[in-house]
Amino acid sequence: MNKKIKTDAVDQLFNAILCLQTREECYTFFEDLCTVNELLSLSQRYEVAAMLRNHKTYLEIAEKTGASTATISRVNRSLNYGNDGYNMVFERLS
Repeated sequence: MNKKIKTDAVDQLFNAILCLQTREECYTFFEDLCTVNELLSLSQRYEVAAMLRNHKTYLEIAEKTGASTATISRVNRSLNYGNDGYNMVFERLS
């Protein structure tokens, strides 16, 4: 875990997220919390991670998601050398 993000404020945010119970509640909260572009960027990274996990090429991913190669590379680095957060979620959703 990155010690730079481990703060009381981040803990409070995560506690708020963990109390959400439905997808509709998530939409309501995240629309207030994030700009449209921020939310779309987060969802794009998640989609990129899923496609990388399914062995899609950078070109296929860029064409489908509109993500830049820099974004795809950043997500790929997280998948390969990160904290396994993406993989944890993918495993739980499968």
